[in-house]
Amino acid sequence: MKTVNKRKRELIESLKDGLIVSCQVQKDDPIYTDDIVVKMAEAAKWAGAVGIRANSPEQIKAIKEKVDLPIIGLYKIWNDDTDVFITPTLESAKQVWEAGADIIALDCTSQITHEKTKAFELLQIVKKEIPEAIIFADVSNYDEAKRAVELGADIVAPTLYGYTEETKNIEEPNLREFARMCRDFKDDAYVMMEGHLYTPEDAMKCIYLGAHSVVVGSAITRPHLTAKRFVDLLNGYQSNWREAERSKH
Repeated sequence: MKTVNKRKRELIESLKDGLIVSCQVQKDDPIYTDDIVVKMAEAAKWAGAVGIRANSPEQIKAIKEKVDLPIIGLYKIWNDDTDVFITPTLESAKQVWEAGADIIALDCTSQITHEKTKAFELLQIVKKEIPEAIIFADVSNYDEAKRAVELGADIVAPTLYGYTEETKNIEEPNLREFARMCRDFKDDAYVMMEGHLYTPEDAMKCIYLGAHSVVVGSAITRPHLTAKRFVDLLNGYQSNWREAERSKH
């Protein structure tokens, strides 16, 4: 059953049929400046976006001070022994919440974390420790989405399709599986689309299939990766631009 909490429900409903822009930058990105994520978020609001997805307490706080839109917050922390990097610990979730995020995004896949736990196990811990937070479950497939919904995720999205060992070679979204998620989980959670959306038409397909909202990042806010996609094709696919997108920072 979808959350009955009035505040949570009103916030999530405010995102319906809208665009959430992922405004993220790493210090080794060629576009990095101290204020670049704030400029991204301001541009997103100007364009009519309904929300922002942001990484790290520092960047969440900076955006929150300047842009009055709901924020899906996460904290990317990379370790060499795992592919789990999105808000992988309770402490990182608390830092995201304290920075001002309205929604906390967690890796809810079956992958093993740096702490040797299964990523999805953190979901219920965060719900208990930060009950006021809305939980956004990042998953990579239908079964992980089903489990996240059963564990109490408020929102679920196939964000990590393409970022797990089983899916790392894909470049396009699995819209058939996404449509199945929308049909099967619509009464129990809000299903959003995130990942591998490169055009407005891609986003509209997902709304048509049942997405509550869509999240778009690289195609809007990471021009170096957009350029790399073009170069990759023009060079006859001798390299894969997604290796840069998937790189650890």
